[in-house]
Amino acid sequence: MRFDASACPLWLYKFLPFLRWWPQVTRESLKTDGIAGLSGAIIVLPQAVAFATIAGLPPQYGLYAAMVPTILAALFGSSKHLVSGPTTAISIVVFASASPLAEPGTAQFIGLVLTLTLLAGLFQLIMGLARMGALVNFISHTVIIGFTAGAAILIASSQIKNFLGLDIPRGSHFHEVIAYTVTHLGNIKPHVAAVGLVTLFSGMAAKKFLPRLPYMIIAMVVGSLFAVLLNQIAGSETGIKTVGALNVGLPPFSMPDFSFQAIKQTLFPALIITILALTEAVAIARSVAIKSGQTIDSNQEFIGQGLSNIFGSFFSGYASSGSFNRSGVNYSAGAQTPMAAVFSAVLLLIIVLLVAPLAAYLPVAAMAGILFLVAWGLIDFHHIAEILQRHRKESVVLAITFIGTLVDLEKGIFLGIIVSLIFYLYRTSRPSMRPLAPIAGEKFNPNRKFANVGKDAPGCPQMEMLRMEGSIFFGAVEHVQQTLKQIDERNPLKKHVILFSRAVNFIDLAGAEMLATEAKRRQQIGGGLYLVGVQPGFCNMLREGGQVEHVGRENIFGHKGEAISAIYPRLDSEVCRNCTARIFSECDIELPNGERR
Repeated sequence: MRFDASACPLWLYKFLPFLRWWPQVTRESLKTDGIAGLSGAIIVLPQAVAFATIAGLPPQYGLYAAMVPTILAALFGSSKHLVSGPTTAISIVVFASASPLAEPGTAQFIGLVLTLTLLAGLFQLIMGLARMGALVNFISHTVIIGFTAGAAILIASSQIKNFLGLDIPRGSHFHEVIAYTVTHLGNIKPHVAAVGLVTLFSGMAAKKFLPRLPYMIIAMVVGSLFAVLLNQIAGSETGIKTVGALNVGLPPFSMPDFSFQAIKQTLFPALIITILALTEAVAIARSVAIKSGQTIDSNQEFIGQGLSNIFGSFFSGYASSGSFNRSGVNYSAGAQTPMAAVFSAVLLLIIVLLVAPLAAYLPVAAMAGILFLVAWGLIDFHHIAEILQRHRKESVVLAITFIGTLVDLEKGIFLGIIVSLIFYLYRTSRPSMRPLAPIAGEKFNPNRKFANVGKDAPGCPQMEMLRMEGSIFFGAVEHVQQTLKQIDERNPLKKHVILFSRAVNFIDLAGAEMLATEAKRRQQIGGGLYLVGVQPGFCNMLREGGQVEHVGRENIFGHKGEAISAIYPRLDSEVCRNCTARIFSECDIELPNGERR
């Protein structure tokens, strides 16, 4: 007996969103989703271990983060293809946030990370329930590119000590790591560095020449075998450390640190993880949805991510988000429903139980080599080059976010968001106001075709015509007001101004009051302010605020032809008598007072 979705009340879908796609689950879809899930499980195995290492946690915590959180995010999200779990950016934020507070890998450190995960999940859930999904739209793509590139550099720098066998002090900043490495080149352990290099180059070769195989696993195997060979040749003097056997089973129940001190210390980092994780998840879900033709509900994704982190914190999983690699593989493998993500979590557990003992042979230097590959893949060189070449302001946002991330990862993304919003507000506070004039040879055309004109182009000496595009809100009032005042200040005869306002998509009370003030000012100097092609929302604001009476109902027109015909008789006939521009058809027929030419 199949599940009847039509029998469910609509409110139930809000609490159990998986009921929407459950009727699509068939024997064929389960087969396809199972294959996609297996691909995802194979890919996440080395990634999860690597990401846990980045986060300063024992390797098994990365695997746990790819189990329970993945299932909950799939069941309570809105995307069919998004796969959640540990990610590089989140992992490095976790490490940067908790490492100054406790020794990585210790029980205290793990407790703080679980608290951090729980708080991030609560923030995400609250934002989803409050319908705040649209907030991620204010985080520009440039900010994410800059932050990810900065995080990639930090990932690589954090692994230099493992890659070269150096004893770099814990918690060192990026510049301190580089300085220490340069001044201690003589202390590099050659056997450790050799293992890291072999792993790195074998991973690069596998990725290039064996693209269909999991290059991370190949690199790990090659690096491990090379380490075994070195140990056989040189004995225990190589200094090659291994990850150690993974003690992995079902995700064990865990308890975050609920002390006031722990919550206080992790509150602000949890906000950063919340913003970053939601941005990652929604951006990835939307990018895959563009290919699949699916519609994404950002608010539901917030809820799904929130629940995954809340429950994940009680099952030994640290903060997770959407993964671009695994989501892309999930879609490419033909996943039809979110069951593919559920299968990937279950199959990962089965695979881990089989291969966990082999981690005893995995060198730490090999993990560092893998993480170098991960860091390199995070840097979006194509878009970075495009931004630097073509977009000056976006280049500033990119540079500030990148540098800010290197200096202070926790605040780098906020700094980038603030700068990008400042540029955005600056652009929107200066709506386009371009002068228009009838097209030469078209002035007798009943449709009154107009075009943009240059500063030196002939125009009416008494009337300025402007095409306005953008919003007239409180932030743009000063710019619009100054532009309108400069018209008659430069040419006192230009007392009449027409605003072609069809492209004005929004106006607030401050904007309406500014137009009313300008209209009264122009009426006092013997001219007028005229609005053409105003949108319904524009009209409603003027009407509701009472500004329509100050502008004058007779000064609001639907079309430019109607406006020119009504305004021309109001011009000064003596000025028109000596005018040679004659840009309107009326100019060749009669003067404004009715006198024939």
